[in-house]
Amino acid sequence: MTKKNILHVTFDMAIGGTEQVIRQIVENTDIERFQSSILCIDGNIGALGQKLINNGIPISSLERKPGLDITLIRSLKSHLIEKDIHVVHCHQYTPYIYGLFAAFGTKTKVIFTEHGRFYPDTKKWKRMIINPFLSQITYAITAISAATAEALTKFENFPRKKVQVIYNGIKDISGVEYARKEVVTELQIPNTHKVVGTISRLDPIKNQMLILKSFSAILEKFPDTTLLLVGDGPLRADLEAEANNLGITQNTRFTGFKVDPQRYLQAMDIFLLPSLSEGTSMTLLESMASSKPSIVTNVGGNPEIVIDNVTGIVIPSEDSSALTRSLCELLENNSTRFELGKAARQRYLELFSVEQMISSYHSLYDNAFKQA
Repeated sequence: MTKKNILHVTFDMAIGGTEQVIRQIVENTDIERFQSSILCIDGNIGALGQKLINNGIPISSLERKPGLDITLIRSLKSHLIEKDIHVVHCHQYTPYIYGLFAAFGTKTKVIFTEHGRFYPDTKKWKRMIINPFLSQITYAITAISAATAEALTKFENFPRKKVQVIYNGIKDISGVEYARKEVVTELQIPNTHKVVGTISRLDPIKNQMLILKSFSAILEKFPDTTLLLVGDGPLRADLEAEANNLGITQNTRFTGFKVDPQRYLQAMDIFLLPSLSEGTSMTLLESMASSKPSIVTNVGGNPEIVIDNVTGIVIPSEDSSALTRSLCELLENNSTRFELGKAARQRYLELFSVEQMISSYHSLYDNAFKQA
């Protein structure tokens, strides 16, 4: 059987949601049928990329110059021809443009996956004009949620009938043993405390400031509670300063970047995701796979993933009072937390397993190969 060569084109392979999706795809793609590789257009292979290299995944990089880099297009075209690439799978819009232009005139089919949107979302007139034409020479366009698909239509002018929704999926981590006791000991969290927290880049779009404000309020009623913030980013110093201003430093833990964030998820009793914008959060899926109840904002793909009061709680965006009320409800009701967490895992198994995501992409790859 002739293997199909799949090249994933992205900005880089640092730690982030898009990068984690690419990792899940390449690590779980059938190696008997497909040969996967990755190309980073911004020169930085990144920590996650290096880990994949160590595991045998070929990764190369190019240095993108400001503006439309014609040299990058030429180099990428040469790469497609030299490596006999059948499908170039482009992640996010800019890598898509370079992948599409490079593939033009070759046998390579192009798949574009949109992973998320900026906040606030805006229309760009150049894209509104050109995208309908680009879509005609693109084999497939996918989005990681229905909300993301609608945004591609509204703000990017891609034909809605061209956009297919393929939800992110993750490998089931429930069988991996992470000891809660080890985590709470490491972070000096009292054994009697309930732990609420999140795993995400510390960035304004993730709105961790809302978590701090609500956590300050619930400590008055639930003093035996610890807030756990796993991740790093440009907002860290501001968040630490705000925690100090609110007087909650003693009950708050900032872990910084961790290569094994799932380990810290196991210490959480409630998972929080109050983002201003979201596609299909990988850490939200991990919390569901781990039977954790979650509180999420009603933005992007969140309400598609979490069924309100069934698998978690969905609250209005930027509503601190709603977050506080929901936290109080779950902290004082152990049975509700358990039932929501149990239902969350069942929904993960039904819709968001890595096997379902891979099956959908395999179908696209197979059909593209037939037309190549």
